[in-house]
Amino acid sequence: MDDLNTPSLYEDISLWENSWASESETDKIIFEKLSLHADYIEVDVSEFLDLLKNSLSLNVTEKKRVVDSVPVLSQFQFDELKKVFLEERVKFRELAWEHPEDIKKLLVKQQNERLVLGGIYINEDLKEKTTNDDQQKIDELRKSLWL
Repeated sequence: MDDLNTPSLYEDISLWENSWASESETDKIIFEKLSLHADYIEVDVSEFLDLLKNSLSLNVTEKKRVVDSVPVLSQFQFDELKKVFLEERVKFRELAWEHPEDIKKLLVKQQNERLVLGGIYINEDLKEKTTNDDQQKIDELRKSLWL
């Protein structure tokens, strides 16, 4: 159970709703994170990025979980995710003929969430940098006070 004082991932994301990154910034950030897979894993990072970012069934939280789990994913898990993303594409293309307006709405939502995901990662990096800078200042102050 989550600590009541610790915001959930969903709450964290809502804090960053207005944080946006450009498409190219988002792609670059996520590409770099997807490249953190184990050396023995064979994955076409560009293709996986395309499949992930264009997924209409995953929301921003789920996409973030996939990206964050990349360093520990097995070859089998990468292969299965790719297979699911490819099957999803086929199914949504079929649905586009029957429900074009619904698919258009999903595409707009997916595009907006993708940019939010980039903003989340930018904010996480800024927060980490700030924390590191603060710790460095504390360490320097302790040294100057001979603590």
